[in-house]
Amino acid sequence: MSPTSSLLHYNLAVTYRRLEKLADAKVVVTNGLGFEGWMGRLVRASGTKAKVIETTSGIATRKLADGHADPHAWQSAEHGKIYVANIRDALVATDPPGRADYESNAAAYLAKLDALDRELKAAVASIPAERRRIISSHDAFGYLQQAYGIEFIAPQGLSTESEASARDVARIITQIKREKIPAVFLENISDPRLMERIAKETGARLGGKLYSDALTDRNGDAPSYIDMMRHNMRQIVAALRG
Repeated sequence: MSPTSSLLHYNLAVTYRRLEKLADAKVVVTNGLGFEGWMGRLVRASGTKAKVIETTSGIATRKLADGHADPHAWQSAEHGKIYVANIRDALVATDPPGRADYESNAAAYLAKLDALDRELKAAVASIPAERRRIISSHDAFGYLQQAYGIEFIAPQGLSTESEASARDVARIITQIKREKIPAVFLENISDPRLMERIAKETGARLGGKLYSDALTDRNGDAPSYIDMMRHNMRQIVAALRG
């Protein structure tokens, strides 16, 4: 069997297992806002009778530059509370005998999210207002910007799909100087010489890794939602404090 055939058989096996799980499910939890473009087809193919919920229901969505809804609504702890409430309500509706457990567990987690929200706002408050500006190649932090007042600015002329060139870096340096931006998070520049050039010529602080739409394993920086939010804010604050 060729490598291509092996990969095809593997993908078919994985898809079949997913269809089996969906067929047996009582609730299917999705983010919505176009984040899982494949989910609708998978649900229909499975024939499941499960209740399908969108955890972003009730959130005031923002638009991306291309006009589509920004699906990264979890980048605000207040929005995280809406996710939890939507999941709780779906589970209660599907399994009424479990209502007390679902409501108790949700209440405990909502309290943690309230504490997280206060923690994040306090961290931002420690940064002078004029320094709360970042150049980032991510387009996933618009809700964080709305919730906590950190402005994320796209690097001019830089594609997020490919490695930056020296010419791209020159444009970014000009932009940082012109707009007096104190910190830069650019994950699509892997050449350390280019990053050192940005730091040397602008004085901007180079930020660490931010997690936008995936967690790490249990040994990483962001094994849970709360850990991810804390990690990202620590990276942001460290860079902006300079």
